[in-house]
Amino acid sequence: MDQPARPTAMGRGDMEAALWQQVQPHSGDGVEVRFSTAPMEIVEDGSAAEVLLEDATGRRYREPFGLVVGADGMRSTVRRRAFGPHERFMTTWNAMICAFPLSEQAPSLGAQDSLISARSGRAVWVFGLADRAPTALLTYCTRDIDAQFTGDRTERLRAVFDYMDHPAVRHVLDALPTTTDCLFDSVHQVRMDRWNTGRVMLAGDAAWCLNLFSGMGTTAALTGGAELGRVLAEHPDDLAAALTAWKARLRPLSTTHQRVARLKHQWFAPTNRALAGVRTPALHLTVNARRTVTETRLLQATAPAPNSA
Repeated sequence: MDQPARPTAMGRGDMEAALWQQVQPHSGDGVEVRFSTAPMEIVEDGSAAEVLLEDATGRRYREPFGLVVGADGMRSTVRRRAFGPHERFMTTWNAMICAFPLSEQAPSLGAQDSLISARSGRAVWVFGLADRAPTALLTYCTRDIDAQFTGDRTERLRAVFDYMDHPAVRHVLDALPTTTDCLFDSVHQVRMDRWNTGRVMLAGDAAWCLNLFSGMGTTAALTGGAELGRVLAEHPDDLAAALTAWKARLRPLSTTHQRVARLKHQWFAPTNRALAGVRTPALHLTVNARRTVTETRLLQATAPAPNSA
């Protein structure tokens, strides 16, 4: 089933730029930014968390912190150092994703048009954006995750998607070998009973990765950061109370959207033909419902006021 769509999106670069603009004015107020610096060891003594850091030159040094926040992604180094190996917390979804920007829009699509081409166990999405090049997203199901990282990535994806024989799919596959900015990875969620141990805590994907099927990863991460600042301000002298309040606000959000992501996975790439058959009419109903709402709002906006002459 091939269905046009009009999604909206915010790029990761947009958020990084916005955050950087907020941090830069405070660079003279004790806010220090270090790049290419990784934690090699984290040791707590009750009053502080001492971190052994390594920079890009290989130099190592120890530094104490009142609070260490691991917001370093799904395969978090802080989590591995302080909580244990990735395998303990990352659930496997038997699915792969590949996302990258297209140098030009797919044939027959307008600059801001988007398209979904989905079959059982696989789907190709093209997102047309107003202020940048379109983005392609390929996702497919597999029970052998390790094998997906062997051999040539482009040839593997061609083997998975070639039979779909859609112009937009061919366009995406033809563009893949020349891209220099590509995410190709397995799909997981991060599930943890606790997000902190003493003065070391996790946030964002490191703590609760919802995965891209949820569509809420960015929202949850930004909410987590904003709420952390809020509770630390509310409990300036009681870190334990602050983190308890933070977890009480964030746990319901992450739990809900992790569960909903399972349903949304079937929307992105139905895992069997029966689900694909249900998805098609459901998608048509959704698109028609959105069109009706939009048309109603336009009519209301253009209708004359009740007391107008």
